[in-house]
Amino acid sequence: MWLNTLGLALREIRRNLLRSFLTILGIVIGVAAVITMVTIGQGATRAVSDQITSLGTNLLMLRPGQRLGPGRDAAGSPPFRQADGDAIAAQITGVRAVAPQAGTGAVAVYGARNWSTVVYGSTNAYFDTNNWTLAEGRLFEDAEQRAGAAVCVIGATVRRELFGTTSPVGSRLRLRNLSCEVIGLLQSKGQAAMGNDQDDIVVMPIATVQRRLTGNLNVGTLLVSMHDGADAEQVKADLTRLLRERRKLAESDENNFNVLDTKQLAETLSSTTQVMTTLLGAVAAVSLLVGGIGIMNIMLVSVTERTREIGIRLAIGALGHEVLMQFLIEAVVLAALGGLIGIAIATAASIVLTGLMGVPYAFDIGINLLSFGFAAAIGVIFGYFPARRAARLDPIEALRHE
Repeated sequence: MWLNTLGLALREIRRNLLRSFLTILGIVIGVAAVITMVTIGQGATRAVSDQITSLGTNLLMLRPGQRLGPGRDAAGSPPFRQADGDAIAAQITGVRAVAPQAGTGAVAVYGARNWSTVVYGSTNAYFDTNNWTLAEGRLFEDAEQRAGAAVCVIGATVRRELFGTTSPVGSRLRLRNLSCEVIGLLQSKGQAAMGNDQDDIVVMPIATVQRRLTGNLNVGTLLVSMHDGADAEQVKADLTRLLRERRKLAESDENNFNVLDTKQLAETLSSTTQVMTTLLGAVAAVSLLVGGIGIMNIMLVSVTERTREIGIRLAIGALGHEVLMQFLIEAVVLAALGGLIGIAIATAASIVLTGLMGVPYAFDIGINLLSFGFAAAIGVIFGYFPARRAARLDPIEALRHE
């Protein structure tokens, strides 16, 4: 009986292909929109998480001032010194490495090419705390760090703009009035979560930057990498206590520095993108309801058109629940077919859009099955009323229908 009923439903769908396609169009658009929005949102969430992770593993960033971001009040707060980093490494439990960072902007010049970039002065711990790996060359030697030698390690963007595809190791580039030897090339990291290019950097020994470029001993940022499994809250509390002592703050004084936990930042940004993804998915799901209303409308029209056919079936012995099942299966097949087409369109659209947006694509079987099941449920819910109306027709009145 089931196969016969399914055959009748498919025959009726084939009889009016254009109308059937227009009927399921709302379902197709709804399923495609939901899956595409959720897939792109999940890709964006993963991209944000990966970009924050690329800043460093279990990383704390310490900066002067009470606020982060544009407008932070670092100008009225004393800068850090390299001795602060040494004290943190020696006295705080759970700290794996501490990297002082002094930065400035400069134009790098090589031959006839020039490129405006950011120059960071630090130690070899900088590469460890920020998860940098070398593509070519080497890091700083101890003697070079102590003496403030004119050597540098460059990022992939600086290499591309100044050296093209040739190896930069062993070449000399100029930063303002300083000529430095390129001793290493960093592996590319790409864009950071805040939109800046992580590969657009030149790293030099901190003593070199302080003496030859900035002209002071200020340290703008302390990068603190914690051991895996370390209690981040305890480490932050110990850091706060130590820095308050070193900066001679009274108990009533507010901190004139801030501590940023990149793990918490990643969780905050990820939760924000997940909320936006849910919101976009919910908005897109509204079109599924519109598609369901379209199915109900067309099925009611179909019942009206086929009233005489229904009357004949009932007159020759068909039961009411068999007629109901025929129309209900027809509605579910239409909705399920729309769901399958929507999944196919969503997969193609997601691959294209994630590629254009530069976020990872990952096929989520859960959202695909959920969308397909919801589409089928729409067919059942909105197809039931027309099917029940067909099943309750009076055979005599139906046979009189023209």
